[in-house]
Amino acid sequence: MDTSKMANPFVVGKYVSDDYFCDRQSETEFLRKQIVNGRNTAIIAPRRLGKTGLIKHFFAQPDINKQYHIFFIDIYATNNLSDFVGLFGKEIFNKLKPLHKKRQERFFGILKSLRPGFKLDPITGEPVFDIGLGQIEQPQTTLDEIFTYLETADKPCVVCIDEFQQILYYEEKNVEALLRTKVQDCKNTLFIFSGSRRHLMSQIFNSSSKPFYQSVISADLKPLDKEVYSNFAVKLFNSYGKQIPSELVGMVYDRYDGVTWYMQMILNELFALTKESGECSCEYFDIALKNIIQIQESSYKDTISQLPTRQKPVLIAIAKENLAMNITSSSFLKRYGLGAASSVQAAIKGLLEKDLVTRNEKGYSVYDYFFAEWIRWNF
Repeated sequence: MDTSKMANPFVVGKYVSDDYFCDRQSETEFLRKQIVNGRNTAIIAPRRLGKTGLIKHFFAQPDINKQYHIFFIDIYATNNLSDFVGLFGKEIFNKLKPLHKKRQERFFGILKSLRPGFKLDPITGEPVFDIGLGQIEQPQTTLDEIFTYLETADKPCVVCIDEFQQILYYEEKNVEALLRTKVQDCKNTLFIFSGSRRHLMSQIFNSSSKPFYQSVISADLKPLDKEVYSNFAVKLFNSYGKQIPSELVGMVYDRYDGVTWYMQMILNELFALTKESGECSCEYFDIALKNIIQIQESSYKDTISQLPTRQKPVLIAIAKENLAMNITSSSFLKRYGLGAASSVQAAIKGLLEKDLVTRNEKGYSVYDYFFAEWIRWNF
């Protein structure tokens, strides 16, 4: 394992290389099988479980990188088709920048509607993409041009659209049908649709009344195996001359239900706290957690202060429960002084829309584990 490039091997929020990526061998092979056999795919998982890392890990595989042009767009922050198209065009252009100028010229030639957005850098003389979100004047025309470019590329293309359920919130009401029409006509381009809201992704791909009905091979991403992740963490510590008990890694795993991002954050901080040639002990956990939450405290305070009056006590109650079941029962309402069940139902709807709370088959929990910790400390 080459650990020379990373000061801290527990990488958070980005993909670096195989050396710092834990397992997902079967999931990577699943994606390879679908793409090699010409099948569009949907990956569904709660945020921060590692679906983006998995897809970027798959894209980094030598055979995939060599055989396909690969593009990745995260549309979580988009609000309409213009935003979507602008992001898509920018991703393709950025992938072309390091390549031969003839490919850039071909891109400019096909995407005529975006030509005003490409300007020359006054210092380097290189073209730069200067279109911001919402500045696409003819989004459907530009989308046609993008698909024409992909379909006439010199090798097959794979496009990942992350947080795909966001299209349901677009101002335009025909985006699902429009994209489905484009996607189903593709012969040179395959798609990976990933999303974090299970019920919305299911609505898009499993509802018989929807354009994308049964158009993909769908898979749910599960947490990493506990033993596999524990071995991975211990090995990384050892490769830097440090040690950590597997029991401590297991405790971190259980505390955060195997959700990758939170485990990586804690292990990143535990690694930073451990001296060279030293051993990380269980006593470090509380210090690590406090350090992480302190960084986010001002953001948590702002979030709580901006909540409507009825939503705040419901959020606090759910955080204190860890997993809140039967939230409209008389015992739950009485325990937290929440008033009428109808008021709680209205509050929950708002909290779900804000992504502050998530729901599974067992009950409700605060989406951000660290935010939930902070609430329990302060209320």
